[in-house]
Amino acid sequence: MTSGSGLLLDAFSRIREAVESVLDGLDSAQLTARVDPEANTIAWLVWHLTRVQDSSVADAAADEQLWLADGWAERFALPFDRRATGYGQSVDEVGQVGTDAATLLGYQDAVYRRTVGYLAGLDDAALDRVVDTRFDPAVTLAVRMISIIADELQHVGQAAYVRGVLERR
Repeated sequence: MTSGSGLLLDAFSRIREAVESVLDGLDSAQLTARVDPEANTIAWLVWHLTRVQDSSVADAAADEQLWLADGWAERFALPFDRRATGYGQSVDEVGQVGTDAATLLGYQDAVYRRTVGYLAGLDDAALDRVVDTRFDPAVTLAVRMISIIADELQHVGQAAYVRGVLERR
């Protein structure tokens, strides 16, 4: 029988593979292209899903975000708050996330490795730990990880869709 952490590890590895596939061969112009004037870009979608994973896993592990600790904020040099993860950003802010595929993938790799390292050390009892009591029922670590996975799968799917539209133009 597969453990809960094993299932989560599998899901995060699928996200990582999908991100790599979406970014493969794209240049900066393609990463920042919009299919309409207010659409999310591939760069923003990948940055956002990675920021959410980074901040959420850091919070769960009581650790610092790699975005801040490992200099990713400086490498991306975005013109908004260093703790921003993309939630609630304006159309203009979405358009300000521009970088190359290698930088996006480098950050995704670093976050993925930390996520794997954290989850691999957890047993099912650790996944039952309550991490948020603002909801009824309270949110466990396993439920929080599933929520992150669901959000990231949607965003990487959106990025793949945008790539497909751009390739058919």
